[in-house]
Amino acid sequence: MSKRVVITGLGVAAPNGVGIAEFSHAIKNGLSGIQHDSELEKLQFSCQIAGTPPISEELKSHYFTELELRGFNSTGILYGVIAGMEAWKNAGLPIENKEEPDWDSGTIFGSGTSGIDKFRESIYKIDELQVRRLGSSVVAQTMNSGVSAFLGGKLGLGNQVTTNSSACATGTEAIILAYDRIQSGQAKRILAGSTSDSGPYIWAGFDALRVCSSKYNNDPQQGSRPMSASASGFVPGSGAGALVIEDLETALQRKATIYAEILGGSVNSGGQRGSGSMTAPNSTAVQRCITDAIRNSGIASADINAINGHLTATTKDSLEIENWIKALNRKGADFPYINSIKSMTGHCLSAAGSIESVASVLQLHEGFIFGNTNCEDLHPEITALIDPVKVPLKTIDLQPEIIAKASFGFGDVNACIILRNFVK
Repeated sequence: MSKRVVITGLGVAAPNGVGIAEFSHAIKNGLSGIQHDSELEKLQFSCQIAGTPPISEELKSHYFTELELRGFNSTGILYGVIAGMEAWKNAGLPIENKEEPDWDSGTIFGSGTSGIDKFRESIYKIDELQVRRLGSSVVAQTMNSGVSAFLGGKLGLGNQVTTNSSACATGTEAIILAYDRIQSGQAKRILAGSTSDSGPYIWAGFDALRVCSSKYNNDPQQGSRPMSASASGFVPGSGAGALVIEDLETALQRKATIYAEILGGSVNSGGQRGSGSMTAPNSTAVQRCITDAIRNSGIASADINAINGHLTATTKDSLEIENWIKALNRKGADFPYINSIKSMTGHCLSAAGSIESVASVLQLHEGFIFGNTNCEDLHPEITALIDPVKVPLKTIDLQPEIIAKASFGFGDVNACIILRNFVK
């Protein structure tokens, strides 16, 4: 018999808030974490603004030992460990140094890359014939599964410990993978999430593709403009989001706070066929992903109150709205509320889905729909499809019952989850 699956812990390291309290305050009040980046300017990037979580040396010391920090140079692992361990503590779970692993708990924590700066640092040492001076932590910091390995060790996890990677769909996919494992009874709880390295060596390729915003270098907080007529591309960002996903029976037994229930989800690909390519979505696949997620969740499309979209502030935003309309068979005033947190964080790449899922869960748990900043000039292609009221500019007090969260990534990959306000 399949189990009900709930979310009992949240953690985040986002450009506009490190920690759930700070992040919740930021998204409710439209506070942006996007700033001018002097390094990008020095390197002559077209886009010279970015969203990077503000992490102090003191905060690092709360999560890493002095030995671990010696020679440490992996922002993705840093963000992932901070978000993951916050989620674990937020779930009321102990961090104990027992000899026996926790066989019932695991982590599926996604990443696009790991330790890109550490990797670059190592290459220089190799080129200078200093292989023996690389240090003992290079492998752990640069392997793609580094973030899950660090979390697995710090929490003593004995169930599945792995890292998935599906471009911008990574975080949402990790949650679905965790849901599947728990629903089938293979684990009692999974720490699910994703992280992304920050810096020019991650963002340069996107700048070269000319998909990043370059018109707002002197006004950073105006730069990320999902669904806006004056959008000029996405603003690169980074960070991590984490959720403790647990079977309902176990959560109730330990009297855990339940933030939301996961009803179901879907993962698919357009195969880079038809309208799909490495960089463009196959609309048929996007629509199938959404409709499959709804069917797997046992609800009707009319039950969805709000959508947290992918919506990156590129020319594909209106196409995404069109795909939602076709998948839900809802348009105009009948369309659900829709928002994108990227206006406040930038596009956090492999971390986007998990950070945005945390935001979606907060909306369910705390009863609000956050506003779309920088969207006063809603794109006319979007106003022709849905009622502008459904794209709120400011946070509104509303208790959504069901939110659909979707992410779409390079390689024509898609992931969609359906979240519900928990009802016993």
